[in-house]
Amino acid sequence: MSRPSITDLTAFVAVASHRSFRRAADELATAPSTLSHTIRALETRLGVRLFNRTTRSVAPTQAGLELLARLKPVLGALDDALESVAGFRGEVTGAVRINAPRVGAALIVRDVLPLMAARHPEVSVDIVVEGELVDIVAGGFDAGVRLVGSIPRDMIAVPLTRPMRFVCVAAPAYLDRAGSPKTPEDLKMHECIGHRLPGGRLYRWDFERNGQALSVDVTGPVVLDDEELMVDAAVCGLGVAYVVEAAAAAALAAGQLREVLSPWLQATEAAAVYYPGHRSVPSALRAFLDIVREVSKAG
Repeated sequence: MSRPSITDLTAFVAVASHRSFRRAADELATAPSTLSHTIRALETRLGVRLFNRTTRSVAPTQAGLELLARLKPVLGALDDALESVAGFRGEVTGAVRINAPRVGAALIVRDVLPLMAARHPEVSVDIVVEGELVDIVAGGFDAGVRLVGSIPRDMIAVPLTRPMRFVCVAAPAYLDRAGSPKTPEDLKMHECIGHRLPGGRLYRWDFERNGQALSVDVTGPVVLDDEELMVDAAVCGLGVAYVVEAAAAAALAAGQLREVLSPWLQATEAAAVYYPGHRSVPSALRAFLDIVREVSKAG
């Protein structure tokens, strides 16, 4: 039996990890049909079925799972070996794939990417914006952006921001009509724009003043899972929104929104870029993280 190529084995690992020919093809920059042909040829060469396929799904067989478990560390070690000589090139090249919520992506675009483009023009940064928490390793990402408290413990976090405030904001016309809440409890008499978390649970609004902590369950005409849309809804007069300050900054500056309950809202949690701690850091990602650290210290 001839030995499969590294390309064939990499294709197998991508399909097995994503359990999707389409997503694996996107990662490998090839066509799903080409990938399917590669996998069938690999199965023929090995003389064993590696995947169970239906029109809607693809899943590794027991043989496929065994091969995946053995191949992933081998290919990871190969990547590490190749990366170990990257510094001898004298120029950082490659790609960095980042998963981030919209606000985190905006911070990277504004503060990090201009420095990356100036210092490392051969590095491309691919940002996928998602509101839900994802497994960045399974998703094929090099790093992610989240609030520090939501980062898995087995990841390494690099601060992107200082502790940030959440703010309660509403359109001036809404506040003129409904009045301004004086305490968090007053929100129960207001229309509030709900925030649905990735797991489906509604977010409770947290407040603190003089050591007194308070969480409020709110109700209102709309529930959203995207802070930019929540700001838009508030600007349209649909009620009070509770969002990270950076998301509402432009609308506040333009007078489209006013902040309420300011004494009850303190800086709490920072956002960070995080990445797996169990593998070596590629030179492109290392360069990206160095700039993140620089930006964080300057901010």
